[in-house]
Amino acid sequence: MIRNRIAALAAAAAAASLLLTACNATDEAASVAKDGVGTALQSLHFNSGTAKQNNATPKTGDWATGAGKPAVTPAAKKWVQLSAAKAGDLNPVVVNGAGFTLYRFDKDTANPSKSNCNDACATTWPPVVVAPGGRIFVDGVNKSEVGVVKRADGNLQVTIGGWPVYRFSKDLKPGDTNGQGVGGTWFGVTPDGKKAGVQGQGQNNTGGTGGTGTGTAVTTSVILSDETDFGDPSEGLAGSGCQNVARDDSASSLRASGALKIWSEKDCKGESKVVQGDIADLASIGFDNKISSVFLG
Repeated sequence: MIRNRIAALAAAAAAASLLLTACNATDEAASVAKDGVGTALQSLHFNSGTAKQNNATPKTGDWATGAGKPAVTPAAKKWVQLSAAKAGDLNPVVVNGAGFTLYRFDKDTANPSKSNCNDACATTWPPVVVAPGGRIFVDGVNKSEVGVVKRADGNLQVTIGGWPVYRFSKDLKPGDTNGQGVGGTWFGVTPDGKKAGVQGQGQNNTGGTGGTGTGTAVTTSVILSDETDFGDPSEGLAGSGCQNVARDDSASSLRASGALKIWSEKDCKGESKVVQGDIADLASIGFDNKISSVFLG
């Protein structure tokens, strides 16, 4: 009789243990489902320094294509590298293990992290994705700024300062910055998640455009003045997209309520620079009497 009671108690205890384990597993799954990345983030390994310094196997990970080959939509790799560097006029900006510039998208959000670039967008702007359990090498980037977000396709995309990060398919060699300012919404990403190369930005990293999120609204108008400190004569441009300047190569200052991209040649070609707000002397950014076109909106 006693033996039967002991057996019954043991069975009950085992059943309770199984039930508790099942409940814990359910709670954990619910937690992961809720934030989409909890367990995955914990499974990642962060290493200070470059992949080479950490003896990563050559020609593995960091999906970067070789020089002269356009980027394609990547598969998740076992490791990626984030390095603070200089690329073109952007300093600092984050580049990957092969030296290709990484970008952020104003239509994404950083709090909470969310990517809104999918399908065709993700082909033009391949997301930086890492496999669960993979490694992230941080080189000049604070580990506390780095995370991941689960994309619509299920991949884990690397974030910096909460912002999902991407390559640009038209950057064909390390150091290219052809994606800077595209559409007024794509910018190189700094080591703390801000927009690289945008002057006078007051970002709060909460996402969005129009001055309510990043604090860097994209302007649809600009006044170009022939003299410094906004003196006359002047010329106004408004609208969206590329606008050619009537008085070519004559502007010495400009007024703008947000970000725009200025170009040294007609039809938004040649040398370019993303600027933010009023610039009293374009010589201070190396663009005096050089503006031939602007990209607005």
